[in-house]
Amino acid sequence: MNDQPIDTLSGAALAGLACACPRCGKGKLFQGFLTVRPHCNVCGLDYGFADAGDGPAVFIMFIAGLIVVGAALVTEIVYQPPYWVHAALWLPLILIVTLGPLRPMKGLMIALQFHHRAAEGRLTGREH
Repeated sequence: MNDQPIDTLSGAALAGLACACPRCGKGKLFQGFLTVRPHCNVCGLDYGFADAGDGPAVFIMFIAGLIVVGAALVTEIVYQPPYWVHAALWLPLILIVTLGPLRPMKGLMIALQFHHRAAEGRLTGREH
């Protein structure tokens, strides 16, 4: 295990954005494009807690939608290009602004889960 684990929020966030282990910052978090490894290959942290769900995709869709739709509207109002120009411009941009940040955003969400010790909610009996 690493001598000094990451214990700050900024350190965890940077490790997540770098797709590295949220505890040591050195091991790899992913074994595929978005497939999380079973454990860290450096410090041995079990990644069983990691469940980012659809959170990263939702954030990316909102941000990408704002960028692409805003740019398309401005381009249409200012230049009024034919539809094929819109397709040639915005389809590659959509791929870049959605697939590019998806992996670092998922790493960030997992690192934040680890840092804040997030767990599945449990209902407990309430006394009346």
